[in-house]
Amino acid sequence: MSVTEQKEGFFLLGDMRLAWRRDEHGKTGVALYPARMEEQIRTAPIDGCFQLKLEGDDFPSGFSNGHTLRNSQSTEEMVCAGWTEERQEKETILTLKASGKKGLKARQKYRYREGTSAIEAWTEYENSGSGTIVLDMAASFSLEGLLVPGQEGAFRIHRMRSSWSCEGRMEEDTLEELQLEPSWSGYGVRVERFGQIGSMPVRKYFPFAAAENRQLGITWGVKLCCPSSWQIELYRRSQELCLSGGLADFDFGHWKKELKPGECFATPKAYLTACQGDREDAARRLLTMEKKGSFREKLPVIFNEFCTSWGKPSETAIEQELDALAGHDIDYFVIDAGWYSNERMDWEANMGDWVPNPVLFPGDIKEAADKIRKAGKEPGIWFEAEIVGKEAKAAGWAEHLLKRDQQVITVGNRRFWDMQDPWVWDYLNEKVTGMLKENQFSYVKIDYNDSIGIGCDGAESLGEGLRRQIAASQSFLRSVKEKVPGLKMEICSSGGHRLESSMMDIGDFLSFSDAHEEPEIPVIAANLQRAVLPEKNEIWAVLRKTDSEKRLEYSLVNTFLGVMCLSGDIFELSKEQWDIVDEGIAFYRKISPVIINGTSVICQHTGLSYRNLTGWQAVARYGREKTLVVFHRFKDDNTEYAIPVTGRYQNVETFGHHARIEYSQEEGLKICCEEEFSAAAVLLG
Repeated sequence: MSVTEQKEGFFLLGDMRLAWRRDEHGKTGVALYPARMEEQIRTAPIDGCFQLKLEGDDFPSGFSNGHTLRNSQSTEEMVCAGWTEERQEKETILTLKASGKKGLKARQKYRYREGTSAIEAWTEYENSGSGTIVLDMAASFSLEGLLVPGQEGAFRIHRMRSSWSCEGRMEEDTLEELQLEPSWSGYGVRVERFGQIGSMPVRKYFPFAAAENRQLGITWGVKLCCPSSWQIELYRRSQELCLSGGLADFDFGHWKKELKPGECFATPKAYLTACQGDREDAARRLLTMEKKGSFREKLPVIFNEFCTSWGKPSETAIEQELDALAGHDIDYFVIDAGWYSNERMDWEANMGDWVPNPVLFPGDIKEAADKIRKAGKEPGIWFEAEIVGKEAKAAGWAEHLLKRDQQVITVGNRRFWDMQDPWVWDYLNEKVTGMLKENQFSYVKIDYNDSIGIGCDGAESLGEGLRRQIAASQSFLRSVKEKVPGLKMEICSSGGHRLESSMMDIGDFLSFSDAHEEPEIPVIAANLQRAVLPEKNEIWAVLRKTDSEKRLEYSLVNTFLGVMCLSGDIFELSKEQWDIVDEGIAFYRKISPVIINGTSVICQHTGLSYRNLTGWQAVARYGREKTLVVFHRFKDDNTEYAIPVTGRYQNVETFGHHARIEYSQEEGLKICCEEEFSAAAVLLG
């Protein structure tokens, strides 16, 4: 079906309406609304959906040059030819075609899949001319028509901030606070551009934004699938707000892309949604895009020895740990960093050589893996595959390392492989893929502990060099899984710095944070349920010989917000302590179907500080038949809490001896915690 002559129209995609407007020059704007929302009369000027900037074209006006490249001459000159619609059994793809000068052709794509609550969007550019075209900006999407109410403070922007060991903190601002009100005359651009620069895509911010109109009860949500530098822009020059995003442009991320005649370029994907609800509803809808069919039937229990050995694993220690774990219900045993380090270096110094230390592992890694299997567990091992330690022999192979300004990039004690170099792939296929395959590892933890920064040599711009490098890294990681059948891969980046959709799609499991044994673990884990599927998200429970019963329960309940990952003083725990751990594991097995198939409602009543936690938190995860409630009390004057849960239940199962649980169909769920930093979990059925 083709739509070419109309001036406006819409497409129904699930419970959303993708609306468009076109002027007499072919300029087209695209908006997204809940399907049930009453249609609005819109008089604002059209904001073009093809947001791009070609090298040599005029920059945008309105005091915006240097703040944004939106609405440059390149965007204004794009002429849209019309829409095509392809409908298959469970999928709809909309394509808007356009053309610009110099032979530039463009296609903006919107894909809707039945069973999801968001749309996948991206833009493709093709050079059909005779000369080279250079892109300085190429947004993946641009939405106009975010309706702004007249009521002061009624429009809120929600972002997810992130820093090391403090992932996913929500930030809320009004349009007024962000100075996104139009001027008295309507002249002058208002723009808020934010994002991340470098190879750790979740650093300072998650690639996520939600725009909430509280007066109308509507929220728009976006999520970028961009593992390198990215940006999201909130733009206003009229009564409506516009929202766009994609790769960080030349101004923000030193990215430009040459298209020679006949060449094409596709931007990273973005997920878009609009709903009648708040930011929590929008986040839940975006998460439906992460669910790729039937993922797994049950969740594993993982033991990772990092917080046991702190980067100094050995065959002898592994034997002791396996003895301590005997008789306990553990699925995977993961050897973390340091299996290759020598006596004079720590685990970060000689990464990249990947030669097992014969002193630590006299029987080589294979014998350790065999012992893990013999103990009834699946063996796993750690790599920082894209990195070379500064003291490694490989650190001297400059011809195979990333450079900027022809100098090898060194960040602290790390250097970076050139992942586009075929020699590097051959080397890593031997050292990483070959080692996993030969020793029959079932699990690999892929870590990544610093950023390349703004980019690297090897392309027409530093930002494009970075984009190509991370694309090559992703291709390598996919190849590892293809060459080692059945391998489960955990994506880690100093905890959660790679909790971005395209990286999460590669990983079977994800590292939630490096807050290994901190009291703020449940707050971080709850935050991440807005961005990450809990059935992939590994939560640390570091068990110490000095832990009280209350502390052990607190640590174990944390893991009920995702996948259980144990570590710590396991060979020094008493029988009484192990009894608590075993009880926690048994409860985790019961609640796994709810973690896998559920939908979370997060209730956080906490203070500002994560390092001095006050208040309380409850996460209710609603499954198909049962509901899981995970509760934590921090420093708080209250001892009794009424937990909001919907539904009527017959059966109540609990974990946690330091809380009194009361439930009735008439009065709902009440939890009484007499002691600070207590936790409990309730399974209602």
